[in-house]
Amino acid sequence: MTRRTARRATASDVNTVIRCTAALALAVAFAGPAAGRAAAQPSGDATRGEQVFASKQCVHCHRPGEPKGIGPRLDELRRPQGAYELVGRLWNHAPAMFTALKVEGLAWPVIDEGEMLHLMAYLRADAARDPSPQPRRGQLILVAKGCLKCHRFQGEGANVAGDLAERREDYAPPERWASKVWGHTPRIAQKAIERGVPYPRFTGDEMAHLIGFLRTGGARR
Repeated sequence: MTRRTARRATASDVNTVIRCTAALALAVAFAGPAAGRAAAQPSGDATRGEQVFASKQCVHCHRPGEPKGIGPRLDELRRPQGAYELVGRLWNHAPAMFTALKVEGLAWPVIDEGEMLHLMAYLRADAARDPSPQPRRGQLILVAKGCLKCHRFQGEGANVAGDLAERREDYAPPERWASKVWGHTPRIAQKAIERGVPYPRFTGDEMAHLIGFLRTGGARR
C-alpha cells in the first residue's frame, strides 16, 4: 500500500468514525428523554399500600380469611391483575360501597394519586398485565356503556358530567385515573339514579380499551 493510499484509507476511517459518532449522538438525544421518563416513573410500595388500606378503613369491610360480609374478602381483592382492570373494579365497587358507608355512618375515603399508587401495588395491580389498548374496541365500549348519557365526547353526548376529551391528562398513569375515578364515582352513581340511567359496569380489559380510545381524543387511525 502506498502512502497516498494509506492516507486515503485513514481519512476514510476517520470520516466513518465521525458519522457513527454523530448517529449515536442523535440516537441518544432522541431516546434520552423517553428513557428518562421511563426511569423516573414511580413504582408503588406494597407495604405502604397496606398502610393506606388500613388508614382508609378499607379493612372495615374487607378482612382477610373471613366469610364474605359487607364487602369481598381481602384475598379476593388482592390478586394478580392489570392496573386499569383494577380501576374498572373500583368503579364497579363504588355504588355498593357508598350505600354501605352511609349505613355505617362513615365518610367516603379520599385517596390521592400517591396513595393510590401504593394501594394498587398492595392489591397486586400491574400495568404490564393490561392488554395493548384497541381504540376501536374502546370506542364501542364508550357507546355500549352509555357514557355519553352523562358525558360529552367530540361534540356528542350530554353535558351532565363534563367532556371526556378535555380530561386526557387524567387518563394516565393508571394511579392518576384510579384516584380520579375513586373521587368521581359516588357523584356519577347518584346522577345515574336521578336520570334513570343504568350504572355501567366494567369487566376484564374493558377499562384498558376505553382509556386507550379516550387518550386518542377520538382521532381516526
